[in-house]
Amino acid sequence: MENFSVAISFKGSLGWVEYDEADKKVLVNLGDDEGRTLAEKFLTTPHEIKIPHETLLDFTTEKLDPNESAENLKIVLTRLWEATGVHVDWSRPVDYVKAHPHY
Repeated sequence: MENFSVAISFKGSLGWVEYDEADKKVLVNLGDDEGRTLAEKFLTTPHEIKIPHETLLDFTTEKLDPNESAENLKIVLTRLWEATGVHVDWSRPVDYVKAHPHY
């Protein structure tokens, strides 16, 4: 099984977040210590998030642990930038960032 990973950036540093399916663990790879620390703390903590359902007004609050599954991590990642300033670069090719972790 291939691990989920996505590119991130913080104050001019590029990196990525990876979910290790076998160990059920979130790994943050970022050259900026401040950004890495902020992202690690946020992405290893369970969060209560309003999850949409059938309509724009149909939400339930669910407690999601990003370490529980890649799907939980993906949802929690949508809140990362607002909480920490670490930007998730959904459209940046993560394989390129892994090979060239700089601008």
